[in-house]
Amino acid sequence: MTSFAPTRASLWSRYRLVAVALIAAVAFPFIVGLLSGQSPAAVLAGEAGNAKFLQGLAIEVFILALYALSYDLVLGVTGLLSFGHAMFFAVGAYASGIMLKSFGWPFWVTFIGVLVAAVVNALLFGLVLPRVKGIAFALVTLGLSSVFFIVVQSSELAKYTGADVGLQGAPVPEWIDTNVHRFRVYLITLAALTIAYLIYRAIVRAPTGAVLLANRENEERALSLGYNTFWFKLFALVVSSLTAGVAGFLWTVQQPIVTPQVAGLGWTVAALLMILIGGVGTLTGAIVGAAVFRLLEYYLERWFGGTAPVLVGASYIAIVLFLPYGIVGTWRARTVNRRQGLDRLRRLFGIRARRSQ
Repeated sequence: MTSFAPTRASLWSRYRLVAVALIAAVAFPFIVGLLSGQSPAAVLAGEAGNAKFLQGLAIEVFILALYALSYDLVLGVTGLLSFGHAMFFAVGAYASGIMLKSFGWPFWVTFIGVLVAAVVNALLFGLVLPRVKGIAFALVTLGLSSVFFIVVQSSELAKYTGADVGLQGAPVPEWIDTNVHRFRVYLITLAALTIAYLIYRAIVRAPTGAVLLANRENEERALSLGYNTFWFKLFALVVSSLTAGVAGFLWTVQQPIVTPQVAGLGWTVAALLMILIGGVGTLTGAIVGAAVFRLLEYYLERWFGGTAPVLVGASYIAIVLFLPYGIVGTWRARTVNRRQGLDRLRRLFGIRARRSQ
């Protein structure tokens, strides 16, 4: 009887890059520690040093990558232009802070509460899906996000949100305190990003992903084939909101303050920049783009001080000009061109390409 289960070889070929990247990420703090004269035990204990500092920077990259990944599903895969995506992140960040600080909820109850809030938020955005599309949808989502941005800064809710100062001092359990257990938080955020990435890859490769891509390319054609694109778009919004909500939750856990900045238009633009840098619709590009975005911002500010914003802007322009499909997207396009060129050479010289057994 024929077995349709994937073999170990096929699973390894499919996920080898993910496995290698995951192993490298886990080993990274220890490598930095050894280069800085710290023992592995010191890294695990969270002693001060380059390893602990770079873990903190990497945690921010992982959370931003999770956020960018959620936007890539909405814009890059499904084709929904949203100007209010920051609200997905901000709801997770503010909801977790309020539940922990003002309501005194336990950590895991708070996490479940954030997931519920994320679903409600996605359904709120989904209410307008049957009525508007394209730029109209973008403007409606911008309006919803702007209302939320104003609400979190209102003096009436200052007791909960901190108004324009921001929400400060949300208590977190000692076992996930980034100051004490930096490596543990590093592993948790890395695991969250890895799981989200694998789920997103599975969605894109499944029939559901094919319909989402069809909606992006030509929604009318997808409708004519009998697909109710509303439910597929709502599914993408719910998954994206859950992912961004988890990113916001992790942001509150490892940050001393949640500022209204994360609810503003600029935070949505940050997500857009990250996927543009990495490659729209590539998923992997969201992770690469988040790393480039955060590291460029940090190191240019460290080296050049006040002139850093100009240099960061110039870097983004250079990336768009010379890498029009983003880093990952351009690499993939050139890889395809190289393969096509090799195939032409093989045909020219009568060499048959090897077939996989």
